[in-house]
Amino acid sequence: MNEPFPALPGITLPALPYLPRSPRSYEPGIALVGCGGITKYHLQAYTAAKFRVVALCDVVREAAEKRRDEFYPEARVFTDHRRALELPDVEIVDVTTHPEVRGPIIADCLAAKKHVLSQKPFVLDLDEGERLANLADQHGVQLAVNQNARWAPHFSYLREAVKAGLVGDLASVHCGVHWDHSWVKGTPFERVYHLILYDFAIHWFDFLATLMGERHPARVFASTVKSPSQDIMPALQGQALVEYASAQATLVFDGHTGFGPFDHVYIAGTEGSLRSYGPSVNRQSVELIRPGGIYSPTLVGSWFPDGFHGAMGELLCAIEERREPTHSARTNLRSLELCFAAVASAMRHEPVEPGSVRRLPDPPPSP
Repeated sequence: MNEPFPALPGITLPALPYLPRSPRSYEPGIALVGCGGITKYHLQAYTAAKFRVVALCDVVREAAEKRRDEFYPEARVFTDHRRALELPDVEIVDVTTHPEVRGPIIADCLAAKKHVLSQKPFVLDLDEGERLANLADQHGVQLAVNQNARWAPHFSYLREAVKAGLVGDLASVHCGVHWDHSWVKGTPFERVYHLILYDFAIHWFDFLATLMGERHPARVFASTVKSPSQDIMPALQGQALVEYASAQATLVFDGHTGFGPFDHVYIAGTEGSLRSYGPSVNRQSVELIRPGGIYSPTLVGSWFPDGFHGAMGELLCAIEERREPTHSARTNLRSLELCFAAVASAMRHEPVEPGSVRRLPDPPPSP
């Protein structure tokens, strides 16, 4: 259930719709393309929500078979995604492959008139993202992005509280994540040069973009650095300062913190403030501070796996309700504009205007 804040003196605060939703009666067949490690959370969430997955696809057949045996024993298995698109009961395709190969797969799905949920980060090139969004419009289907952190309970509640006007006009947003991201050693992520500001921080850039709505950021200044003890290629520490006409935001990522992991958000507005804090993104306390006191809702759920229910559920609800999903590809490009500008700034050591960098900058040449 959505827990309301206790009533302020003379004010009734609304219950906020922060929990993932499911459609009322729409039960389409879903095909999963790409069966890597993250799909464990997709399928945990889908089985709990009783979403109907009818096909699993991976170029490594054993990977698809493993997920089938774990979650959907009746699903069909393919090594070519185009075979899954031929199934008449497949209406939705969840594309979870790496971004380097994802674009053509998404294009195939859209051309087959299938709705698509794309893994994040959506694309490496904003122009390609716009082309795919246009292709979805051309074929009359929806294209959404799996920004699953939007349905992490604390992120979702903070966003809905801002949307409800509980803190007035935003003046500042400050986020800090302090944890150990060295788990990527020995995985394909270890070779992602822009690992922190691109692959990881996209969740926080997206969170900021959803809070700020139509307010366009003027410039971003960012930096990255390797920690003194890390032994993998990509820098595990990064930060970004985002300037708006009458607001500011800071995002700090300490990805090689071995002791005392901590995660926090502080949002200051003209009529109140919001904050969340805890030892991890899955364990957070949320508070609203307004004249009269501090109020703490009791939230239920966790980012993993509930965020994946939220992402797919919002797409299904949007299709059922004949509207654009809130995490549509077109709106997600605003989050990528922030992200690409931050990466470019960290490489150039100068402020960058979001939107001026059209594709993820290439890594510097190896020495």
